[in-house]
Amino acid sequence: MDIGSIFLLLGILVVVILFIFQPFIDERRHKVLITQALPSIEKELHVSSMLAERDRILRALQELDFDFNLGKIPEEDYPTQRQFLLQKGAEIIKKLDEISGDEQSSDQLQRIEATLGGDQIGVRIDNEKIEKDVDIESMIAARKRSKESKPDGFCPKCGKPVSKTDKFCSKCGNTLRFLER
Repeated sequence: MDIGSIFLLLGILVVVILFIFQPFIDERRHKVLITQALPSIEKELHVSSMLAERDRILRALQELDFDFNLGKIPEEDYPTQRQFLLQKGAEIIKKLDEISGDEQSSDQLQRIEATLGGDQIGVRIDNEKIEKDVDIESMIAARKRSKESKPDGFCPKCGKPVSKTDKFCSKCGNTLRFLER
């Protein structure tokens, strides 16, 4: 073998090695691009988690107000729990404003208060709403009486009495099919 063929084989070997290791070399370049993009991705993730926390606190406030209206929470515990949730919500809104650079925290806090009904500890009950509820409950009771009085058939799966208008059994959920006569 002469020297020219050795150089040719070495050249081909270098080209083959470069071709084989090219994905590893390109991966290093992509890693540089990924690490440069990480701060913006981390910021977006942080903002997203803060928004989720804000929504969680809003739901907790709404549930607290609802439970208080139903009488599930004692009157002496309600103001402290509500104040605690409002403070946590205000802290999160301030952090979100610092991240986004907006100065609308008081506006957002007012919107939250408006959504939740303000700082009302005593809850007023509308008489009209109670009357409507009583009317609805009486209609439901009348419907139950009419359904219980005369069954049109029985569920083939569990044997519970059903009417012709039922599409499913209320006990087992079986699909009902009545034959038209």
